Amino acid sequence: MTREILIISLMFLFSALCIAWQVIRTGQQITYVTLADGRRQERSLPMLLRLMLPFAASVPGFIVNHPSLEENRRRISRKLVAGGYEGLIDAEEVIGLRMLMPLGFGIFVCVVLHLAIRQMSGVLGEFMANRQEILYFLMLLMLAFYTDYWLNTAVKTRHRSIERALPFVLDLLTLSVESGMDFMTGIQRIIQYREIDPLNEELIRVFREIQVGRSRKQALRNMAERIDHADIRSVTNALVQADELGTGIGVALRIQSDQIRVKRFQRAEKLGNEAPVKMLFPLVAFIFPAVFMVLLGPVLLQMFTRGGF
Repeated sequence: MTREILIISLMFLFSALCIAWQVIRTGQQITYVTLADGRRQERSLPMLLRLMLPFAASVPGFIVNHPSLEENRRRISRKLVAGGYEGLIDAEEVIGLRMLMPLGFGIFVCVVLHLAIRQMSGVLGEFMANRQEILYFLMLLMLAFYTDYWLNTAVKTRHRSIERALPFVLDLLTLSVESGMDFMTGIQRIIQYREIDPLNEELIRVFREIQVGRSRKQALRNMAERIDHADIRSVTNALVQADELGTGIGVALRIQSDQIRVKRFQRAEKLGNEAPVKMLFPLVAFIFPAVFMVLLGPVLLQMFTRGGF
């Protein structure tokens, strides 16, 4: 009997070491996306998605490619492009991860949670044991929506980066055009001397599309469709309209730069006005109790020790 227990323990130890080795190996992997000019830019997926991504291909094709999910696949593809993950992961893999996260990784998490609850004792252990089903359901629900949360967060993060860089880039492009350079030369100078960021990646793609023969109007509209942001759409529409009417691009760029700065100031003012409301909950839930315990804690402790209550 002891030999069988030893063999089973060694098998579990070997399995745990294999899992740990796979986790470490996955965490050390670096993934890249290829820019329009051939350069590679690092773009990493979250650890959970990297662990489950190799198993996404095991989801049957008739599920992820079902006609009823066509609109969902198009929406996910647009978000992947807007978030900067085009070519690194596709819509079918995202749909597969949606299913695998609660079914595969979720079951493993629930088993670990069950073993942890069994080891607890006292009031906390009893409280957790009586609510295991609720905890399992919440855990599976969080994992089911984790992929969508990551994708929406990636899009918002990329949009914020573009919002911060857009006024400065428009100023540089305005100065370049007004100093006598043409539009293509101005974009080339910007992408040549600025560090690679989301806006620079899109400008590189616009520059390459125009180089291979696509019209400036179509290249700008493609950029607005990829980024899917109101400020970029406004700038591209102004540039396309100036190109069609034959007016000066520098004037359109300067007007758009001023408008975007006003919008950015209004967004910052709105966030500043929302800050006191957002700070109300942590203030009431954490800061006030901490101050209460610091000020009255010693007094209450003395009263308890002296039998005051």
